[in-house]
Amino acid sequence: MKVIDHLNSGKKRSYSFEIIPPSRGSSGKDILDIVEKLLPLSPSFIDVTSHPAEAVYDEIDDGSIKRRIRRKRPGTIGICGVIQNRFNIDTVAHVLCRGFTKEETEDALIEINYLGIQNVFALRGDEPNYKKAVSKERSLNNFATDLIAQIMDLRVGKYIDLIPNSQPVDFCIGVAGYPEKHFEAPNLKTDVQYLKKKVEAGADYIVTQMFFDNDKFFQFVDLCREEGINVPIVPGLKIVNNYNQLTSIPRNFHVNLPEKLVDELYNHPDDTKQIGLDWALNQCSNLLKNGFNNLHFYIMNDAAAVIKVTGQL
Repeated sequence: MKVIDHLNSGKKRSYSFEIIPPSRGSSGKDILDIVEKLLPLSPSFIDVTSHPAEAVYDEIDDGSIKRRIRRKRPGTIGICGVIQNRFNIDTVAHVLCRGFTKEETEDALIEINYLGIQNVFALRGDEPNYKKAVSKERSLNNFATDLIAQIMDLRVGKYIDLIPNSQPVDFCIGVAGYPEKHFEAPNLKTDVQYLKKKVEAGADYIVTQMFFDNDKFFQFVDLCREEGINVPIVPGLKIVNNYNQLTSIPRNFHVNLPEKLVDELYNHPDDTKQIGLDWALNQCSNLLKNGFNNLHFYIMNDAAAVIKVTGQL
């Protein structure tokens, strides 16, 4: 089933989740254990993030430095296939521009389709920490709109190389929105105009970056509607459960934490988990009250907090 069908189903309430592949050398069982814990919540869909190769620098015994290029978190497609086919949960594979050529992307999309997965999430991705050499025979998607165009080509059976009698691959396409604007955009209105281009290119729905102030989300949705963006917008939520997230969340995700939340955490650091749970519970309740019945949680590798919040809802 496609994500857009879930979002348009009219359910009173539904949950979806984003997880990350385990790091290289870890067991795939760890991520499957998390999915099993989420099963009682009847997930509408589960996103699995994608991570390109990165440069890693190792110090050799003689004191020299050796650079290696490797993927720290491979396995996106494999994990999607297991979730989709073992647990019968609709899965969304993240697909990136940066770090992958168009040819590699086409291969990945073909594999995703063979696994029976109908949903992808198109992202430009973070800037790699090294410059990947690309041969003249290969090409790149520079922006999410380019990636969406490639996926839309597959919807009509158009591949990079002309293939007679090629079959169409009909993916549902999700894209990211930023209630506090993308950190590279000059302002929110400009960022929403970029988002509109992604929708016009073929995106079926939007999931937002995490936010902790619902008013900013509501303002973002209003601005999107004013700009003519009419696809579903799903709020993305993160539950604070670690005091160090006071600095790591703003640094890594370029979002603000409200003063009231920060003050509570500063004044009661030993109560971080409960403060985070209470804040998320109030956010979720307010979103549901305002008609946003599809809640998307960034759980990373810990399902305990989201299970507690949804249990109280």
